[in-house]
Amino acid sequence: MEQPAVEVFHYKDKEQSSNLLLQLNSLRQEKLLTDVLLCSENTEIPCHRNVLVSSSPYFRAMFCNNFIERQQNRINLKGITSAVLSGIVDYVYTGLARISMDNVLPFMQAASMLQYGRLFEACSSFLQEQLSPENCLSMLRLSEIMNCNTLRHKAKEMAMKSFSDVSLSEDLCELSLPELMGYLEDDSLCAEEEQVFETLVAWIHFDPLSRRGAISDLFKKVRLRYIHPTYLFQFIANDPLIQSSTLCVELIESVRRLMFSVSTKYVDDSRCDFKPLWVAPRRCTYHDTLVVVGGRKNNEQTSREALVFDERSQKWQCLSKVPIRLYKASYVALHSVVYVIGGLSTNAKYNQVSTAVYTLSLKTNQWRVAEPMLEPRFAHQSVSYLHFIFVLGGLGSDRRLTDSVERYNSMFNQWESMAPMPEAVLHPAVAATNQRIYMFGGEDAMQNPVRIIQVYHIARNMWCKMENRTVKNVSAPAVVVDEKIYVIGGYTRRMIAYDTKANRFIKCTSLKERRMHHSATVLNNKLYITGGRYINSHDVIEDSDNFECYDPKTDTWMTKGTLPYKLFDHGSLTLTCVSQILDHS
Repeated sequence: MEQPAVEVFHYKDKEQSSNLLLQLNSLRQEKLLTDVLLCSENTEIPCHRNVLVSSSPYFRAMFCNNFIERQQNRINLKGITSAVLSGIVDYVYTGLARISMDNVLPFMQAASMLQYGRLFEACSSFLQEQLSPENCLSMLRLSEIMNCNTLRHKAKEMAMKSFSDVSLSEDLCELSLPELMGYLEDDSLCAEEEQVFETLVAWIHFDPLSRRGAISDLFKKVRLRYIHPTYLFQFIANDPLIQSSTLCVELIESVRRLMFSVSTKYVDDSRCDFKPLWVAPRRCTYHDTLVVVGGRKNNEQTSREALVFDERSQKWQCLSKVPIRLYKASYVALHSVVYVIGGLSTNAKYNQVSTAVYTLSLKTNQWRVAEPMLEPRFAHQSVSYLHFIFVLGGLGSDRRLTDSVERYNSMFNQWESMAPMPEAVLHPAVAATNQRIYMFGGEDAMQNPVRIIQVYHIARNMWCKMENRTVKNVSAPAVVVDEKIYVIGGYTRRMIAYDTKANRFIKCTSLKERRMHHSATVLNNKLYITGGRYINSHDVIEDSDNFECYDPKTDTWMTKGTLPYKLFDHGSLTLTCVSQILDHS
């Protein structure tokens, strides 16, 4: 019989390298075959040249090139303490190092000098574990001195993410002007614009004599568009530092004219350096959050629930409940605050049409009573634009259809009557864009659909009315994306987009069923549709817990799951936040 071919057996002794290192360390400790002394202070540590050469480019260059140390048996290492040198040698022979806050900096310096890269990074990792908002700026300074990119990156990341806490530290006041400018102009800075302003003021006050002249350069880094008007015009505008700068005063006046005129033409009329400041994007750490509030829950009673959608977990979380039950209130978001306006109060023995306004801030998760409307109303529409909220039509205290319009000015916290609608309608689709409010369809007092578009020019306080056969929607929401107004359903499956510039309608992919009394909002340039009612295949009206998304770029629908319960006549709003909403349930 033939013998099988002899196979080659590749043996790898996994313990060989570690045992070799242990043996070399034993030889060092017994001072056997050592041929060089590393010296620091009054300490001499016997070592093997070949081990040092193998462990570090620094020693390889020293002992393998024509340096004088090649001929010497004693090598003096200046700038390294004996304790650190001993630790370094132990690391070379064992691969172990004991790093603590007491020795990490001298260890890092020695590792850098002697070119022990992995030990240097181990020190960096140790320091990264110690990072906090209180010390990240000093760690950042240290990383620059030590030329440590990994520590620099982590410290900078923490400074950006925890800027609220970092801004309170003295370390921030010790930043140079270019360093502070670098933070304030960074899109990823996690801070509200009000806080950005307060930070630059604190920085100047730390050394007013030498820093006062930087106010205008720093103020340009504050994104005025995203500051609450009340804070801007009552607090910032009256700050002595701001008043001392002609440019700062001009910038604020430009914003004031823009707000009062409700017209973008003043952006172009202002100083040439104002327009880029006004159109500066919001910081990328701001994120849009979807909030659903009120409505009829499971077709039982008016709901007091408020929910927030957590995109990371893809789950709904509970917020504080609306103070009272309000049937057919309107819901709108302004300055990252939820407004619940009017409605029919169902708490009292006798149903009462309300003028009340309740607000919810996601920061505090608390409801407050705001300035009431001029007229009681329910089944009305509300829409926000710049610093205004417009309330349109609905049913008054006499339960009759009204054409009245009123406007809330958040800058002065007051309501005022505006020009009435040309035609009073119930349940139209309403959206605001480009200085105008567009009102599509709805129904008249006899519950007949009306085929008209009513347009309100905000700056002129004037209405116009257009007949349009394409319009036939009742109880449908409307939202704006890229200057197109999407009217979604309304006792129909149809969705249409109105191009405001071209004054024409574009047909979009239809809904799965005839939908009404649902709500919609825009999140990251996509339409999110929640709840509502639909007409099933047997022509029976059913409540819905649907949660769907429409992408205008691809003209496609996708399901996002369901609401926690069936809901209609509710509000679906987008709020902009800096920090992630906590679970308040």
